[in-house]
Amino acid sequence: MAHDHQHAPASAANTAIDPVCQMVVDKATARSAEVRDTTYYFCSEGCRTKFVADPDKYLNAKPFVLPPRKVAVPAVTAAPAAPVPATEAHRGHGAHEHHHSHPASGSHPRAAPVPPPDKREGVLIASAGTKYTCPMHPQIVRDVPGDCPICGMALEPTVVSLEDAPNPELVDFTRRLIVSAALSIPVLVLSMGEVVGLDFARWLGPRLLIWIQLVLATPVVLWAALPFFRRFWNSLRNRSPNMWTLIGLGVGAAYLFSVVAVIAPQLFPMGKMGAMGPPVYFEAASVIVALVFVGQVLELRAREQTGKAIRALLDLAPKTARRIRDGVETDVPLELVDAGDMLRVRPGDAVPVDGEVIEGSSSIDESMLTGEPLPAAKAPGDPVTGGTLNGEGSFIMRATAVGAETRLSRIVALVGAAQRSRAPIQALADAVSAWFVPLVVGVAIVSFIAWMAATGDLSQALVAAISVLIIACPCALGLATPMSVMVATGRGARAGVLVKDAEALETLARVDTLIVDKTGTLTEGKPVLDQVVADKGVDEGWVLAIAAALERGSAHPLAHAIVTGAATRGAKELTVTGFRSVTGKGVTGKLKDTDAALGNAAMMEEAGAPPNAAFLALAADHAVKGRTTMFVAEAGKVIGLVTVIDPVKANAAASVAALRSDGVEIIMATGDAKGTAEAVGRALGLTRINPGMTPEAKHDLVVSLRKAGHKVAFAGDGINDAPGLAAADVGIAMGTGADVAIESAGITLLKGELSAAVRARKLARATLANIKGNLWLAFGYNALGIPIAAGVLYPLTGWLLSPMIAAAAMSFSSVSVIANALRLRNLKL
Repeated sequence: MAHDHQHAPASAANTAIDPVCQMVVDKATARSAEVRDTTYYFCSEGCRTKFVADPDKYLNAKPFVLPPRKVAVPAVTAAPAAPVPATEAHRGHGAHEHHHSHPASGSHPRAAPVPPPDKREGVLIASAGTKYTCPMHPQIVRDVPGDCPICGMALEPTVVSLEDAPNPELVDFTRRLIVSAALSIPVLVLSMGEVVGLDFARWLGPRLLIWIQLVLATPVVLWAALPFFRRFWNSLRNRSPNMWTLIGLGVGAAYLFSVVAVIAPQLFPMGKMGAMGPPVYFEAASVIVALVFVGQVLELRAREQTGKAIRALLDLAPKTARRIRDGVETDVPLELVDAGDMLRVRPGDAVPVDGEVIEGSSSIDESMLTGEPLPAAKAPGDPVTGGTLNGEGSFIMRATAVGAETRLSRIVALVGAAQRSRAPIQALADAVSAWFVPLVVGVAIVSFIAWMAATGDLSQALVAAISVLIIACPCALGLATPMSVMVATGRGARAGVLVKDAEALETLARVDTLIVDKTGTLTEGKPVLDQVVADKGVDEGWVLAIAAALERGSAHPLAHAIVTGAATRGAKELTVTGFRSVTGKGVTGKLKDTDAALGNAAMMEEAGAPPNAAFLALAADHAVKGRTTMFVAEAGKVIGLVTVIDPVKANAAASVAALRSDGVEIIMATGDAKGTAEAVGRALGLTRINPGMTPEAKHDLVVSLRKAGHKVAFAGDGINDAPGLAAADVGIAMGTGADVAIESAGITLLKGELSAAVRARKLARATLANIKGNLWLAFGYNALGIPIAAGVLYPLTGWLLSPMIAAAAMSFSSVSVIANALRLRNLKL
């Protein structure tokens, strides 16, 4: 089955960009207009009307660009000269044939000159080609930094830079926070002096006191809060009301009212003046700005920590590699390593790039990939991954993937893309936000009118309106889902669970059925020697020695299992001549002058050594138990048999039990024969076993279960699993499997074991619960805060909420959401 990977957006033909608001819209549901023989699509009738009225205004503006489906992969080394095709893992009945990746046809990777390190594709250095996106609205992608037209947040690079430079927005906002706090505290003290027994009005004079507050508050509002007002203006201009709409209205109203009260007090009714003149709210305006900066700085720091987590992954790769050319070893920068280069990895070194061990052996700490603490033994022929840590051994490896093609780089790209993706539950917050801000403005206006009508007190009416605007800031609502997704995907990456997007994580939490492939998922996927049975009067060691001697000349995985097992058990090494392989039957040869054969019953018949009834019955019994049986013949007589088995993974049974206890039904779907499949199923306590499944049958099984109302996950690692992975509500790929399987899945388990699926399920459920908790915090806070700010308690308590208290409560809600999301960092998986 051929698979053609296209990395352009799969639905690009069905989507368009609204030329007014730059939103990505679905052509099937969007509004449209024919202008100058071209069809344009819009998210709403408002955008369509604006465009038709003045198309040149929007057509001459610099357009946004759709993000590519495959995010530009951050890497620590240069990309290879040619793409590397997907590795294929062909399945048989317990046998595997592996085709290693090679550079695509054409010239050798070294045929092209090596460009400078800062120009080569995949090197993480800021360049003109960097794309920027909004953390809250990933559909917004621009060529240059700026603010999101929807929510006003600063756009961030789509890839994480290797440079551990501080976030410029965090630096700027921290500076503005310090200035705001330094100026707001004196304003607060001067305005609240009477509360603490300090009569500043008598010491300084009423007019001077108010002017001092004006002088101190003005830099806070007109300089420090400038980014807020810029976002406020954009929200009005783009007709996308958001948190900055409320903050801009609240702070602006408080400050402008106070300035007018100071400069032109005669405009206010004399009856409403106190001894110091009309009331002023400089302390409210300046303290609100400082408190909003507190929330913004905390959020930016949380995002920076996530970026540092990704950067920590990138830093696992060393900066140099020890390259061997013409027998000479030299240390070279990592970006100069090409696919095919020979590299020496010394004790304690980090493996520089992905490759294959050629000479030597060692144990490698792969916990950064798999989450498993035990080192993995590596010998010639075994793959190694860039960024993993070598133990005490030394080996020579051949680089097979460098730059953007390394596994580490792909992991970083997946994590980054997942953190910018949106979970379906986010639609709830979006739907609320669409009407929330206009509703709050309406409540503020009604509060103002009601207070004026009831009391005639302009000051109290203004306080109520401003408090409503400030306390209702929906920033906590906007943070609820993205913060949880960001933290969860980072935590998952540390545990060997890669999440392609937020939707996969949310869907996995709701799954009630898991379909699993057998080979490589429930079993090791590598056949091993199991039993050796000898005829009466024949030594088992002799049977095994003949079997190994015959199979030593074969490259078949079953042959490898027998040869390796014989060496492990100390069988004698014999020499066979005249080796001949018979496809589908077995092998023959001569042991000195004696004929010998190994294979199935048909092979024995052909070799003139038909097995007796006892051996045939024994072979049938082994087949029922899932073992592959091969008869061994010498001098025209069957002298014994050997069995090979694909062992069940050590933790598979516990993992199945854990998933079942979590409400997930497990179904095995495998291409293997009935006997083998049922033997594994019995060992794991599975009741629903589907053997002999083709890729199409697996796909159809998934579809039928979904039609029956089940939420289905599919776990597999082979090319034959790709249709099932793609058809499931969420696909779970084993990271040890074929690239096409990983491409088709929403979740990738780097360890390639079902125990990692248990960890993924736990992460998904914890994340969904965290998101729901955040939404409850945000909704509950607003449901409680807005009526109080409007003054519903005043008739009972005589208490009217101060705008400063409203600002503090608003910031506290954001901090609560952030703190709740950060709890996922310490989730035990």
